[in-house]
Amino acid sequence: MIPLPTLYYFLCYAWNRLPEPAVLQASESAPFAMPLALLAQVLLHGTRRLLRTGLPRTFQAQEAELANLRGRVELAPSLGRGLLGQGRAVCTFDELGVDSALHRLLAHTLSALAHAADVPAPLRRELRQVRQRFPVGAGPEAAPTAASFRELRRQRPDSAARFLAHVCELVWQVALPEPAADGRRRFTDFRRDEGLMARIFEQFVRNFYRREQRRYRVYTETITWQAEAAAPADLALLPTMLTDTTLEAPERKIILDTKYYAAALRPRYNQQRLIAPHLYQLYAYLQNQRPAPGQALEGILLYPTGPGPTNAPAVDLRYTLGGHPVRVVTLNLHQPWAGIAADLLRLVE
Repeated sequence: MIPLPTLYYFLCYAWNRLPEPAVLQASESAPFAMPLALLAQVLLHGTRRLLRTGLPRTFQAQEAELANLRGRVELAPSLGRGLLGQGRAVCTFDELGVDSALHRLLAHTLSALAHAADVPAPLRRELRQVRQRFPVGAGPEAAPTAASFRELRRQRPDSAARFLAHVCELVWQVALPEPAADGRRRFTDFRRDEGLMARIFEQFVRNFYRREQRRYRVYTETITWQAEAAAPADLALLPTMLTDTTLEAPERKIILDTKYYAAALRPRYNQQRLIAPHLYQLYAYLQNQRPAPGQALEGILLYPTGPGPTNAPAVDLRYTLGGHPVRVVTLNLHQPWAGIAADLLRLVE
């Protein structure tokens, strides 16, 4: 299981936010057993800073029956209610205020965490106190949906607000639909969700290289199949090849695929072997690439590892496949952060 301090670094890099020393200090002074408490601490710190600067005021769409016309008159409802004869009309207009989708989301998430069984009692008290600093009534009754978060992203919040929205989204992704018998909210340990952790691990590695080195341009790349077909339309049926991370410099190009699996090797016929589909996928990426003249092309398969129930061994294997260097390597997530960062940088030296 990934340690919580490492998980915090994962989330920060995955969501394009540098780790906050205050959060790290708070986590070290009161270590948490569950990741939900870490998310609560991160949200608490970010929300307090937002409140210190004052909740930003935004324009929100309003609809009301008015005697003095304002904004746009809605004829259909005004006529349907017989308001025009009374000198009134239904109007829609924008009003400046502190009520916004982000503020409602923060208030609702703080309330949910303040009633979570996995959050320590002192932290729950702090969550309630911060929640009370929001305008009365902030926070919808129903849990936010995926559509709610998509709409919030379309509003293009700044980096700090976007990070807080990511934290809230993760909280609601792992919330169970029904509360416990005592009425407390229940949440799963998302470190056990391999699909979710695989996405976070991929984003973490890609954004780490974007921030921490200057040699390579870092991006995701759609690779075109070097294929021909009698009917050109048949080419559209080929699966898409999208890299997790491509690192490119004039003299070197690296296709780096992250795999969040318990081990890089699997037993087969009483012998440990590499996971075949992972190697086939990377090989296909390399064989369909057209590097620039003088540019060396190579591939890396990166797996996490560390002490745990599987006792997965560390791996560092090097091959030449189809004329290209290929490395299969594990990253120890149970070492201090400085060691993790150094290992990642050494990987692309």
